[in-house]
Amino acid sequence: MMKDQNSDNWLTLRAHDAMLENGFEPEFSPAVIEQVDNIRAKARTVSEPSIRDMRSTLWSSIDNATSRDLDQIEWAEMLPNGDLRVLVGIADVDAAIQKGSPIDRHAAQNTVTVYTESKIFPMLPEELSTDLTSLNKGEDRLAVVAEMIVKESGDVPQSSFFRALVRNYAKLSYEEIGPWLDGENSVPDRVSGVQGLSEQLEVQQQAALRLQKYRTAKGALAFESIESAAVVEDGQIKGIRSVEPNSARKLIENFMVATNVEMAEFLENSGALSIRRVVKTPERWDGIRRIAAEYGEELPEQPDQPSLAAFLEKRRSADPEHFPDLSLSIIKLIGSGEYVVQRVGEDAGGHFGLAVNDYAHSTAPNRRFTDIVVQRLVKAVIQNEPSPYTAEELDSIAEHANMQERASRKVERKMRKIVAATVMQRHIGETFQAIVTGDTTAGVFARILRPPVDGRIVRGEQGLDVGDKVTVRLLSANPNNGFIDFAVI
Repeated sequence: MMKDQNSDNWLTLRAHDAMLENGFEPEFSPAVIEQVDNIRAKARTVSEPSIRDMRSTLWSSIDNATSRDLDQIEWAEMLPNGDLRVLVGIADVDAAIQKGSPIDRHAAQNTVTVYTESKIFPMLPEELSTDLTSLNKGEDRLAVVAEMIVKESGDVPQSSFFRALVRNYAKLSYEEIGPWLDGENSVPDRVSGVQGLSEQLEVQQQAALRLQKYRTAKGALAFESIESAAVVEDGQIKGIRSVEPNSARKLIENFMVATNVEMAEFLENSGALSIRRVVKTPERWDGIRRIAAEYGEELPEQPDQPSLAAFLEKRRSADPEHFPDLSLSIIKLIGSGEYVVQRVGEDAGGHFGLAVNDYAHSTAPNRRFTDIVVQRLVKAVIQNEPSPYTAEELDSIAEHANMQERASRKVERKMRKIVAATVMQRHIGETFQAIVTGDTTAGVFARILRPPVDGRIVRGEQGLDVGDKVTVRLLSANPNNGFIDFAVI
């Protein structure tokens, strides 16, 4: 029985069932497959006066080593006055997928690519997301380009958007670029093998550090999480590994945040509708203040980003080993984001964690439907065309995207638990340090950080609150349902 539960096929079947249970369409319809065939047959290089030819620019991408759906490429240069010019190219998915077409309707239903331990359920057919609309190395692709001027302070006082024909010269990974940027490894072969790329990435790093410095000064919250991934060998679940941050991940994060901010401001300044990503001021600020007090720090009575950011940075410096634990507690108390519609003359709200007033998801159109929608809105402004969506349509899209995002988290969380329960069966009776992550009608939940595993506290849960640190004993782990039960000791 254990062998079957360990198998990759068993996990895939469970993931497929979880997708159906949570309102997703895990399979593509015949109409979608037919449209893909038509797109492939008609695929060609588009030549229009409004589309700039930027194939000679030394673009590169940095993503996970296993990523095949490449949404974003980057380039930067130092200007004579000391400013840095940063270009971020975003895959022009809209160019291949017409609004209202079968593929578009499927994407609008699922809204996101769902990542499980054994199988990825792509929002778009893989023939598109990993090929025709992916910014693959050596291929000519259409992109929407964000051009940003980054001052020495990290401010971006000037930005513009345009369409372009681009070519990715190097598909790089966080795993190889991060240690090099952190000074731990020599120049990777895939960097040294492309003339000028090493110098190019160093300029990009300068720009990212400027952007990070500016965000920090504004009160952006710098968290550090330890993500988990299953280790599957020969179809067997062998364990759980941690995925930790590095300078390459931070580089892309800073470019992504800057692009999303400028995209939102571009739409607002153009008098256009848009979908914003909003993280509201935390209602559980009292809980955040309580945690800070445990470290001898006093935060203001009212939510204040710079004060919280300063507290987090102080704790990171004082105790880097346990900073991911603290980060998780604060993140849970702040709460998750949501999509809302930004109407002309209205304030849809800002992003508390990033300390910005304007933020729109735009840099992952192969993986998120909201990003395709924002891309269409931006292209309409660029091309001086009417908005492709009414405010009412956007309201419906935002509401559904919020629902599906919650559903995707349920699927991914369930599959992580199934994998974790399989691995943790061999650790029943052992004790771990944990953090309380939820207090709901379904029970009190906690996460142990090493290995990163979630479970329910079934004994000694009385009086616990989100963010509390506890010592727990693993009572049971059931791979059939993913249930992991702890007792406080």
